[in-house]
Amino acid sequence: MDRLIYIAMSGASQLMRAQTVNNNNLANLNTAGFRADMESIRALPVYGPGYPSRVYAQDDGAGVKLGEGETISTGRSLDVAIAGKGFIAVQAKNGTEAYTRAGNLKLTDSGQLQTAEGDPVLGNSGPIAVPPSQKIDIGEDGTISVLPVGQAASTLAVVDRIKLVNPPADQLMKNEQGLLRMKNPTRVAADASVRLISGKLESSNVSAIGSMVRMIELSRQYEMQVNVMRTSKDNDAVAAAIIAP
Repeated sequence: MDRLIYIAMSGASQLMRAQTVNNNNLANLNTAGFRADMESIRALPVYGPGYPSRVYAQDDGAGVKLGEGETISTGRSLDVAIAGKGFIAVQAKNGTEAYTRAGNLKLTDSGQLQTAEGDPVLGNSGPIAVPPSQKIDIGEDGTISVLPVGQAASTLAVVDRIKLVNPPADQLMKNEQGLLRMKNPTRVAADASVRLISGKLESSNVSAIGSMVRMIELSRQYEMQVNVMRTSKDNDAVAAAIIAP
């Protein structure tokens, strides 16, 4: 019974973790630029004297799904979508450089350009600050041009340029904020080939149907593990009754 219930208990525990990952993906179905998390479960041996026949399950984060989402037209000047591969460089909460596909940008009262989550967008020399202006345009290369307050419509001033990068996909991982960062603590150089589309947003790359199907699969697998534990308990009770004097 010990071996059987241990394996079933371990499997049920990791299936709950996998369901949490899948549910988080579903919760971010409508989050602009969200990249779906992937998970996989594998069996590992239990090391130590007397345990060569026991195994346990472990949910290994299989990484992040980097496929592109759908592009939605918004007409908003501060909304940008990346055409093809690439990311927008931002400053994470801990001050390090991170990357996102979420292009729903905003300006704070002090003129700092941020993502919708409040992460400062990085430019040529740090976080971008935009002076008071009547109009703001973001070019396909990330150049930010503004029409200063009180100036003629033909008077455009270049403020900064959004740092656009295209790091190797196998070197990226998610941080606690849901932003992507390099596995090694290094900054990625700007890539001039990355292009923006102004007035549009990229949706998440979560598949609603795929995630719902996965939810059902995980629920049934969890129920199977619980049934195995129940069967193990019943077998133990019957065995105890047989050998009882």
